[in-house]
Amino acid sequence: MILHHLRVLPLLVRMYVRSQMEYRGAFWLDRLAQILSYGSVFATISILLSRFQTLGGWSWPELALLYSFQLLAYSLGAAMSFTQLRDLEEQVRLGSYDTLLVKPFSPWAYLIFSGLNIGYAGHVILAVPLMVWAVLSVDFAWSVPSALFLIAALLSATLLTAALITMIGATALIWVRSNHLFSIFFGFWELMRYPLNI
Repeated sequence: MILHHLRVLPLLVRMYVRSQMEYRGAFWLDRLAQILSYGSVFATISILLSRFQTLGGWSWPELALLYSFQLLAYSLGAAMSFTQLRDLEEQVRLGSYDTLLVKPFSPWAYLIFSGLNIGYAGHVILAVPLMVWAVLSVDFAWSVPSALFLIAALLSATLLTAALITMIGATALIWVRSNHLFSIFFGFWELMRYPLNI
């Protein structure tokens, strides 16, 4: 039974990706808009730091590493959870979520993998090169253990993001209205971009 479920998951992802790529031009234009939006934030911080050298004792490569780490962890975690669980409120309110409960398949797995959000590709396309540049530019003696720690921390932050979004979305099963809680989450998410002393 579990093997059957595991074989179905890639089919759900492929079906959703094909539906999203139906309008390729619109998809890539939206990704470009995301890159420009986040890129403008990066550029603003870079311009400030080119003038003042440090911000709260942090240099541009250090802030770029922090910012790209946060953006990459969020995009990977949210791709597995945000859109799907944001829409859960409407499904519960309309009663269409009940159809998932009677399927011979995990409702959570169906919800997550049938809506795996490839729209976060713009975040990843921007965050990965910036993170690579920051890792190579930051004044730190990298070693195998520290590189493994960075990867483990990124994986942990990704799973934590997905778990928090899942918990917020799941409250729709109790209260029906839950999307207002996402604004609280994103308020804290904005704070996580910068060191506390900034």
